[in-house]
Amino acid sequence: MRLTNKIAIITGAGSGIGRSIALAFVREGAKVVVADWSEAGGTETVELIKQENGEALFVKTDVSKTVDVDNMAKICLDKFGRIDILVNNAGIFRTYNFHETPEEDWDKIININLKGIFLCSKRVIPEMLKQGRGKIINMASIAGLVGFEQSGAYCASKGGIIAMTKEMALEYACQKINVNCVAPGVIQTAMTKDMLIDSSARQAMEKSTLYPRLGVPEDIAQAVVYLSSEESDFVNGHTLVVDGGWTVK
Repeated sequence: MRLTNKIAIITGAGSGIGRSIALAFVREGAKVVVADWSEAGGTETVELIKQENGEALFVKTDVSKTVDVDNMAKICLDKFGRIDILVNNAGIFRTYNFHETPEEDWDKIININLKGIFLCSKRVIPEMLKQGRGKIINMASIAGLVGFEQSGAYCASKGGIIAMTKEMALEYACQKINVNCVAPGVIQTAMTKDMLIDSSARQAMEKSTLYPRLGVPEDIAQAVVYLSSEESDFVNGHTLVVDGGWTVK
């Protein structure tokens, strides 16, 4: 197993991609802190992990709030003693015409998607520095590489994540902290459900990949496992695109 006895915090692990990452981690031998704003979702993820004889605990967390992030890290350290891996997965998606985007929604998207990674990483990096190594994986999107209509705030947040990942990698490589990000394409989750209800829109998106099919959470989870394992020790500051070939066209 590639993550035996590693301790990981995964934000946004109450559903979708985050839940899939959490399950993939425990199958590879890791112990997981499931951090999510949804108590119902986070608790369900922990129960699914326990059904597979994995070890996990849930911490209710709003990643845009310092007090919540500090509590998340404290509970992890009190329970497991260290933090080997941080997966900054929490994020939200909303669609508006750019000029009609409410300021409060712009702020919410940026605060959760981008500031949340800053706060979680800021809290966890000192622990990794004490340990002498660590892995941080940030969840970006192909929306940070190419434009998506009616997604101005989301594109801005994901583009910022890619740039911030490069800076973090540059700053901490000598301390043996690897910082990379994954850029998923369109993945079938609760977050994309409304977007995929329309059959013509779904077919158009499927045809945008090379297969054609849309991604599933497990596609992303395996990429995150790789970037969290020793197999990726010479990978740093990289954006791993997992989009079925969407962006090569």
